[in-house]
Amino acid sequence: MPTGVAIRDVREQLFAAAERVLIRAGPNALTSRAVTTEAGCAKGVLHRHFADFDVFLAELVRDRIAGVEARGAALCGAAGSGTVVGNTATALTDLFGPVALGVLGLVTARDGLRAQLRGTTPVGIPLLTEAGAVVAAYLTAERDLGRLAADSDVDTLAFTLIGTGHLLFAGREMTGEAGDAAVRKVVASVVGGALREQ
Repeated sequence: MPTGVAIRDVREQLFAAAERVLIRAGPNALTSRAVTTEAGCAKGVLHRHFADFDVFLAELVRDRIAGVEARGAALCGAAGSGTVVGNTATALTDLFGPVALGVLGLVTARDGLRAQLRGTTPVGIPLLTEAGAVVAAYLTAERDLGRLAADSDVDTLAFTLIGTGHLLFAGREMTGEAGDAAVRKVVASVVGGALREQ
């Protein structure tokens, strides 16, 4: 990139480049050089906007967590419509897309990144913890509407769904009807005992 030419939306360009590298080559390939090369800019651009690479990665993860939380608001808005199994299965499929799985691999692989994220996610695995809270909020809304049993332990259900969903999606491509059917089967198994007629 020539000197003096402004890059618009630098943060988002660098985040998008990092995601492409992550999806294509995995967490070990994610370096500041790989990100800036992918973004088509000088290496110094990243360091002008972020104190160091771990700070950049932590901001990337926090940005993706914010996206999960924003989609969680829409999920809670769907309470009372459709089916609990269908809504939850759709949410899990959305959550465990390639970017999220790449981010989870990144968080798991980098001690410095996890340390950076402890300020916002003091316990659990960043992204999974927030996703569990989103699913718990949705299940709480459904319980309040009477579509789940009044004594449902929504926190346990939510974290069971998140853990099982992560294992279901990790390491394999979940596309097409077979993937959808597998996710719906898991959700139905986990929440089936708590469901009331819909």
